[in-house]
Amino acid sequence: MRYIADLHIHSKYSRACSSQIDINSLDKWARIKGVNVLGTGDFTHPEWIKELKNHLVEDGTGILKTTTGFPFVLQTEISLIYTQAGKGHRVHLIVMAPNFEIVNQITEYLQKNGRIDYDGRPIFKIPAHDFVYEMRKISYDIEVIPAHIWTPWFSLFGSNSGFDSIHECFKDQEKYIHSIETGLSSNPKMNWRLKQLDNINIVSFSDAHSFWPWRMGREATILEMKELSYQKLLRALRAGDGLAGTIEVDPGYGKYHYDGHRNCNIIMNPKEALKNNNICPVCKRKLTLGVAHRVEELADREEGYQRPDAKPFYELLPLTEVLSTMMNKTLSAKIVWKEYNKLLKRFGSEYNVLLDAPEEKINEEIHPKIAEAIINNRMGKLIVKPGYDGVYGELQIDEVDEKEVFAEENKLERTQKGLKEFF
Repeated sequence: MRYIADLHIHSKYSRACSSQIDINSLDKWARIKGVNVLGTGDFTHPEWIKELKNHLVEDGTGILKTTTGFPFVLQTEISLIYTQAGKGHRVHLIVMAPNFEIVNQITEYLQKNGRIDYDGRPIFKIPAHDFVYEMRKISYDIEVIPAHIWTPWFSLFGSNSGFDSIHECFKDQEKYIHSIETGLSSNPKMNWRLKQLDNINIVSFSDAHSFWPWRMGREATILEMKELSYQKLLRALRAGDGLAGTIEVDPGYGKYHYDGHRNCNIIMNPKEALKNNNICPVCKRKLTLGVAHRVEELADREEGYQRPDAKPFYELLPLTEVLSTMMNKTLSAKIVWKEYNKLLKRFGSEYNVLLDAPEEKINEEIHPKIAEAIINNRMGKLIVKPGYDGVYGELQIDEVDEKEVFAEENKLERTQKGLKEFF
């Protein structure tokens, strides 16, 4: 059975996150998106863990469920900010646990090292290798995954805060790092270029700060297993058994793919940045070096290399992103929701539209330009102007007039109604 898993999200208690996030909204919108299992986010926060314990039920599998039966995995993100060998580092880690008892022990350990009540993603001065060691002292079933490993400011390989190798970061605990999260600004192909990642599984999750379908599930990991359990999830993350691939956005869509300065409106690819000595031509300060640049610095293989054991991945932009750009409207505009809901009514969840709906049905039942965009999205053919220095990438696509859309779709509906009456 296929499970689309998004195991890195946040609660309303994390900074810059929607105040409307609760278990019911996550349950509802995950089904709409087509995500089959979610991380809980923020299990160390005292208010959020109360909500989790009130709304999620343990059944011995390590997968917790709502009253409607939707599955969650206990998960949080930890920010480690510390100095090692005279250099400051800021590393974010995803942490997963199989039950509330172990979550309580993790929280007790963290409380000895700082506060957990001010943010759903708390900050500690614990070195990453010490953190992994302490987690394994609590339970071998705790899984630690470096989060969005290439982003400049808070990641394993970040240009402004990271390390040059997994070993440098995790030292003798390196052997317990089984997976890495690509983040929005990189894809598996970029990570295949590093030999040090050859034995590391590649996963993708959304790091969502809201439950809306253009955030939650925008990146995800595909699992294939007869039934879902925490132990089987661990086998997938640690050995690749059941790990069937990932869903990514175009890396250009991420906020840190290219180099640049947002305040100066300067964007450069890595070659252009190097020609300028990585200096902004406007303010003469150092550019924020993006993911593409950092991959080039650490890669020991040429672009285009494919790992022999590579899992498939799909590059997809959220459906609302495609519709809103084509209609030149905001993501939350009524006209965008109207078209979005029509597609869901015809094909089911958003991922059914993006991945599974038969191409001939899409062409038969949708405005030709929108149908073409959905198919091109599925094939990874949409063009994105890369993001930089905290600015999201921009989809480049022909606009369509909303009156034309509905005129065409009304025509299709009348034709289909006439065919049914004829037969």
